[in-house]
Amino acid sequence: MNSTVLSGRHSIAALALIATASSPALAKTPSDAQLIASAERAAPAAVAKDATIVAMEAEGKMRTLREGHNGFTCMPDSPATPGSDPMCMDKNALEWAGAWMAHKTPPAGKFGLMYMLEGGTDASNTDPYAKKPAAGNHWIKTGAHVMIVGADQSFYDMYPKNANPDTKMPYVMWAGTPYQHLMVPVK
Repeated sequence: MNSTVLSGRHSIAALALIATASSPALAKTPSDAQLIASAERAAPAAVAKDATIVAMEAEGKMRTLREGHNGFTCMPDSPATPGSDPMCMDKNALEWAGAWMAHKTPPAGKFGLMYMLEGGTDASNTDPYAKKPAAGNHWIKTGAHVMIVGADQSFYDMYPKNANPDTKMPYVMWAGTPYQHLMVPVK
């Protein structure tokens, strides 16, 4: 397998590092087949079957488990997080996530799509960098969803931006920040 760092996929590495930075070493490392199966559950089968699949190594390096050809990159569930949270994103969503992780402004005019059909690890609805529940950071359970990132402000203005949203309906997460995005529940 290719064990080099994926230059165009730094954001996925950063997303995984958040989850693994403070967790103890895992007792059993999943096989590549298990990692691929987990990553494929993030998106519809038609998308996942042709997506690039990557996984985070213990040293923080990204490893390609399977090269894809449809412009999507999927990553398996992080065993360091409490819930199942595999994700799959298109190129623009990958750039958006990279900007978020680097605390930089996301690229303008690059609408992106991210799937998390197994749900996501619970998160703050108001603080893009909160790592655990705290007073006032409006921790929510996200459930299975699709995210639309990088849209113009007018797009997000059509949806609720409540700090404590009804997560059974579309809502804007991280409203008022450069990282606001639409959360669309799918189950």
